[in-house]
Amino acid sequence: MWYAITALDHPGSLDKRLAARPAHLQRLHDLLNAGRLLLAGPFPSIDSEDPGPAGFSGSLIVAEFADLDAAKEWAAADPFVAAGVYRDVDVRPFRKSLP
Repeated sequence: MWYAITALDHPGSLDKRLAARPAHLQRLHDLLNAGRLLLAGPFPSIDSEDPGPAGFSGSLIVAEFADLDAAKEWAAADPFVAAGVYRDVDVRPFRKSLP
């Protein structure tokens, strides 16, 4: 089943985000290569594709896991959690309807 992982960043955590980004992206590429990633990306803090020093306010990941517990375990092990980027992470079942 698909699960939506929504995370909110701590204010002022852009430097931590940039430092942990390679490890974070590797985990996403692992899901993608396994055919289990529907989409992933950050929420810019301002209305801009590239927010520059304004940074990001969080992230959205929609990926396939065996069950809710597996999705929560994966989300808790994210490098952004360990680095102190994310202040809150929510994991919920997601049903893709369109397209």
